Amino acid sequence: MEGEVIVTDRERENYRQHLLTLANRIRGDMADLTGEALRKAGGEASGNLSNTPLHLADLGTDSFEHEINLGLLETEGQVFGDIAAALDRIANGTYGQCERCGKEIPRERLQALPYVGYCIQCAHVVQAGEVSPARTTGP
Repeated sequence: MEGEVIVTDRERENYRQHLLTLANRIRGDMADLTGEALRKAGGEASGNLSNTPLHLADLGTDSFEHEINLGLLETEGQVFGDIAAALDRIANGTYGQCERCGKEIPRERLQALPYVGYCIQCAHVVQAGEVSPARTTGP
């Protein structure tokens, strides 16, 4: 189709290397976030005999930070899953093809987000929940 560029084998290998680097970074980030999320409120640095903060504002801050860490951990987990799926697509020879419509994903999109599985049009449709993310059949 006009305007579409097929991803070359060399580019796929570059994307694979980039995805592996991203996966390693995210794995480290997730380990740090997990440690923070599992940390007890207050901690040893507070000087208290218990881990509970003495002031309600401190308790609120700890709770807020805990929620932020859990949200980041969830997001990182989703991206890590997307990276694993992209690596599978590379291994299966389908990397760079939209999982829904089968068309080529533009190179610029892959360069910005190498783990995406949908072209922009299908990503909008899937995110809006209008259809299932599975590849459609038909003409």
